[in-house]
Amino acid sequence: MSLTSSRLEENPEEKIPPITLSPPHLPQKWPARFILTSLSELKTQLRIALPLIAVNLTWFAKIAITTAFLGRLGESELAGGTLGFTFANVTGFSVLTGLSGAMEPICGQAFGAKNFKLLHKTLLMSTLLLVLVSLPISFLWLNVGKILIYFGQQEEISLMAKRYVFYLLPDLVVTSFLCPLKSYLNSQSVIVPNMLTSGLAVALHVPINVLLSKAKGVEGVSMAVWITDLIVVILLILYVLIIEKKRGGRWKEGGWWDQGGQDWTRLLKLSGPCCLTTCLEWWCIETLVLLTGQLENAKQAVGVLAIVLNFDYLLYSVMVSLATCASIRVSNLLGANQGGTAYQSACVSLAVSMASGCIGGSVMVAARGLWGTLFSHDRGIIRGVKNMMLLMALVEVVNFPLTVCGGIVRGTARPWLAMYANLGGFYLLALPLGVVLAFKVHLGLSGLLVGFLVGVVACLILLVVFVARMDWTEEAEKAQVLAGNAVETLNEDRVDMNSETLECTTV
Repeated sequence: MSLTSSRLEENPEEKIPPITLSPPHLPQKWPARFILTSLSELKTQLRIALPLIAVNLTWFAKIAITTAFLGRLGESELAGGTLGFTFANVTGFSVLTGLSGAMEPICGQAFGAKNFKLLHKTLLMSTLLLVLVSLPISFLWLNVGKILIYFGQQEEISLMAKRYVFYLLPDLVVTSFLCPLKSYLNSQSVIVPNMLTSGLAVALHVPINVLLSKAKGVEGVSMAVWITDLIVVILLILYVLIIEKKRGGRWKEGGWWDQGGQDWTRLLKLSGPCCLTTCLEWWCIETLVLLTGQLENAKQAVGVLAIVLNFDYLLYSVMVSLATCASIRVSNLLGANQGGTAYQSACVSLAVSMASGCIGGSVMVAARGLWGTLFSHDRGIIRGVKNMMLLMALVEVVNFPLTVCGGIVRGTARPWLAMYANLGGFYLLALPLGVVLAFKVHLGLSGLLVGFLVGVVACLILLVVFVARMDWTEEAEKAQVLAGNAVETLNEDRVDMNSETLECTTV
């Protein structure tokens, strides 16, 4: 007995019989019921994406109505108003839309973590930020006539653009409220109010244009834009006020005026990359149009590109909706500390975008014979549209997953990844290569579009690599810090540690 007991003391492991231990439970990226989980996620995303598509299509319809009323006023009004609206988009609305994109990861992750204080304070901070940024933009708009003339535009068209942009100035302030309100509701998957108010605005846009275009001409058409936007803002503000006081007393959660330096730092760090990502993409398209104006047969080439881009805008409304949906789902799940589920959601979003890209490209190929005849009777333009839409169809197949990848990285609060991809793919590859193919190899508009296609493919490859290399468990932990939960937990842990230290000292 003594020998046995001494052996057991020397080898403690012999005291217990050997047992087989199961491996520790790890969060699975791919659950056993993968198909059912994916179908459930797909249904959830469709409930978000379909109303978003309707919202973005109303935006396209509003532009089409505005263009139609400008065309009824005359050729110079159409040219000047279109030029003015393009200037406003490039220098103003792209900036405000990009800056408000920072709300998606912050509010989305805050909603997933049920941190309504952070939701409230971010809404007010973003609105204030956009109003402040609109001030220097307004000074730029006041000098639009001189700027356009300096860059070689005709004086008559430039002065008409000046009149249009001057009466569009109130839309800067209106958009400063509209964009944050939409992002605030979208981050909570509340899309239907946006859809209904946008539909009402488009319905009212026609009679308002009829009245104001007759009374004030091009100035009236410009005023109709911000008047209908103002209607949407008022309705959404009323909705937020009513629903916040009814839904679980979220209004009482507070946080509306509880902004600190750390909150502003967090918002500004995300606003910059989000803004640059949007602007780089919008500016690349406008640069493509300007380069088309330098081709040999510039008038026909610009007409062809404008008609092709009109179809692209229709598909873009679907792309942006899918990207916003991906951002909402990923940010909500990361905020809820569900990294594995967020990864699954990102994969479903990417699969949907690839299928949508193939469908969109196929629709563009099928419509290429008819689309050009809707805008022009010139045989050369119709033939050019028919050829260029084949190339653009390939661009759309790649552009869908590219845009959704941008939404995924935005949802993870890493928008600088999309910014780097856009900067490298569009400006270091697409535009230089397009210039060489168009002007040196003499491929014309085809060369510009081929260069653009190569750049889009490069952007997609970069973003797919970024997304594939993400550690989703780590992203969920970062989301807890961004949403404020980790800070509260850390403070509680410090209190517990301090109390334990005091107890030990007392003993």
